[in-house]
Amino acid sequence: MNREEILTHLQQQSPYDLIVVGGGASGCGVALDAASRGLKVALVEKNDFAEGTSGRSTKLVHGGVRYLEKAVKKLDRGQYNLVRDGLRERALLLQNACHLSNRLTLVTPIYNWLEVPYVFAGLKLYDLLSGKSHIGHSRLLSRAEALRRFPMLKAKGLKAGVQYHDGQFHDARMTLAIALTAQQQGATIINHMALTGLVKTAGVIKGATLTDQLTGDDLSLNCTCVINAGGPFVDEIRKLDDPQTKALLTTSSGVHIVLDQRFAPPDTGLMIPQTEDGRVLFILPWEGHALVGTTDEPAPLSEHPRPLDTEIDYLLRHARSYFDLQIEPNDIKATWSGLRPLVANPTTNDTAGLARDHILHTSPSGLVTLAGGKWTTYRKMAQDTVDYAINHFPLEPATKECQTAHLPLVGSSDFDLLGGTKLAKRFAIEEETATYLNRCYGDQADQLLELGRSSDTLRPLAAGHPCLEAEVIYAVRFELAQRVIDILARRTHLAIVDTQAARTAAPRILELMAAELGWNQQRCDEEAKQTTRRLNEGI
Repeated sequence: MNREEILTHLQQQSPYDLIVVGGGASGCGVALDAASRGLKVALVEKNDFAEGTSGRSTKLVHGGVRYLEKAVKKLDRGQYNLVRDGLRERALLLQNACHLSNRLTLVTPIYNWLEVPYVFAGLKLYDLLSGKSHIGHSRLLSRAEALRRFPMLKAKGLKAGVQYHDGQFHDARMTLAIALTAQQQGATIINHMALTGLVKTAGVIKGATLTDQLTGDDLSLNCTCVINAGGPFVDEIRKLDDPQTKALLTTSSGVHIVLDQRFAPPDTGLMIPQTEDGRVLFILPWEGHALVGTTDEPAPLSEHPRPLDTEIDYLLRHARSYFDLQIEPNDIKATWSGLRPLVANPTTNDTAGLARDHILHTSPSGLVTLAGGKWTTYRKMAQDTVDYAINHFPLEPATKECQTAHLPLVGSSDFDLLGGTKLAKRFAIEEETATYLNRCYGDQADQLLELGRSSDTLRPLAAGHPCLEAEVIYAVRFELAQRVIDILARRTHLAIVDTQAARTAAPRILELMAAELGWNQQRCDEEAKQTTRRLNEGI
């Protein structure tokens, strides 16, 4: 369905069992879980799917090595459970979205012999906690082996390394795949649609008022229950229910920088176990580049946070200390910042020490808020939320049992890991491009390429990158893309890995979208200005 059809359907289907507010991993996960149980669901997102936190992660599917260390040191059962759940969910995510995720080998370098048994034992415990869902065993590496796995490592003083495994994924497209799978299961999903009010009868929430961010039009929907899954913005949504409500969350910034591929081998990441302030840092291969992150500092609430120079300097300083290669500011291809939603603790100012676990909160009027959590456990968070809604509201699902543990996401049902080679031959395109499309779109890649062939858009969007013009048309027709930045930052990865390439591609994307969506010159001019501003100020 196109946007006009979705808008008509959205209003015709009211009342709903659930209105889910928030198009990040949590909200899309709730919509998918509820729809797959047979509930009538509407999902609304103020901006674009994964425009906030869910599209600005470190791209790791993991249990959390740092959380495990805290669990052991502080005998913290909450942190222990978070790791255990994360490792179980890691396996399910790798299984259910096999085209968008993969196993990644990581090396932890050790420069002090006394740290070898400590680090090795910790990562072995990480393996043990994964149980039958483990994805590889940790092992001790000699100095020579560590340098072979990660040749850019600083050799001076290196004693040994520990190799372990975690998962890696394309976070923005994963969020989209969850949303599209929810749609496939019967949910009505729409982006660029803001919640502006809650409708109450006798003090109990019975619906929501919405404003279309593209047209300014207002509409109202009725429902049995509203689920607030607004990520860092859940407290802003709670204030629509009760302006005097106390905050559930605090936020911290996670800044990342992207370097070119010479700073990381294509198949191995680096985990720096302790920075100068006791945090964990990663240097990872991602989409043909090197991803360095992340910071963890208190930050104000913002829809499009900008990385601070001090945070970028922090990442460069620590990367330099582990590299034999010199890294300069002009080596940075892109930067971005994401806000982490952390369950507030009034007794601490250390956001790095706050738990990443989630909570469920219900207001006196019935607003259910899902707060906190981490990407890897989005599915379990959604399951807990829908279980709660079914048990506390007059809902009648087709089944009370969660259906998502083994539900393939869109693109993964018939995914062929070697499908890139077949696509390259069939459509006469570069194998690198075909492999990229196979990984991003899975079993939908051939549909995209057929569209590209029929529309003569099998050309690159930017030199040196595998993204095609055909992806723009496909994103508009089948993936609800409504703005140029939706495509630059989330349907493709151009703005995430190479800001200059994104600027180069933007005019052609605008041209293609204008033709698809019927934009006039005024609309094109507005879109061009907004795209430039977003690329300059923060995606």
